[in-house]
Amino acid sequence: MNIEKDSYWANVKRATEFELDYMLSKAGKPVDRDEWGMTPQTVNAYYNPTTNEICFPAGILQYPFFDMNADDAFNYGAIGVVIGHEMTHGFDDQGRQFDKDGNLKDWWTAEDAKRFEERAQVMVNFFDSIQVLPGLNANGSLTLGENIADHGGLQVSFQAFKNATKDAPLLVKDGFTPEQRFFLSYAGVWAGNIRDEQIRLQTKSDPHSLGRWRVNGALPQIGAWYDAFGIKEGILCIWLLKNVFLFGKLCM
Repeated sequence: MNIEKDSYWANVKRATEFELDYMLSKAGKPVDRDEWGMTPQTVNAYYNPTTNEICFPAGILQYPFFDMNADDAFNYGAIGVVIGHEMTHGFDDQGRQFDKDGNLKDWWTAEDAKRFEERAQVMVNFFDSIQVLPGLNANGSLTLGENIADHGGLQVSFQAFKNATKDAPLLVKDGFTPEQRFFLSYAGVWAGNIRDEQIRLQTKSDPHSLGRWRVNGALPQIGAWYDAFGIKEGILCIWLLKNVFLFGKLCM
């Protein structure tokens, strides 16, 4: 692939053609299970359903996702939830269509699939109701897989956090209990400030919910969040979806 100084557009075109040719060259050949979908320095992570694996490049092992000097409350709330998020992708609306070997195969019972779809629709409806800007609502169908992964990741990581600290409970720090710091750490991962134009673009094209709603839309669906902050009925207007517990009430 040649990168020239002639035109930005021409370079994008050549890069796209190069990538397409590479993808086509793999057709009909055995899957390379050692191939990564990201570079080591990429600050991200992913789940690949065709190989049934999660990948965490070195780039994500830094603040605000991970801090080797922080305690378990911080790290389980940040990188722990991301790990659980990627694991849950194996059971979301798309990942569940692949079996343990990465083959496109329907391996769920009809009853399990029916109950999953009913609960998933509750989540779709909820995110559809969120107004991100005047006249613009979130797209619950577009973001369903990622919202499911956030939901599952929070439950899995919180349970792992409690298991890891049950014999040596953490102390209150800076006025916050360990459980509160778990959820504050999660919220800090998605803190950001973006313009309305970017909000519109992401809402219409990104399968991830906006950072604000990955927090404000996800935490009210986790029972342990209520317990951690002492939230009682009538204190706040909370959107607790009675039937959205896709993988059981682990944290209730």
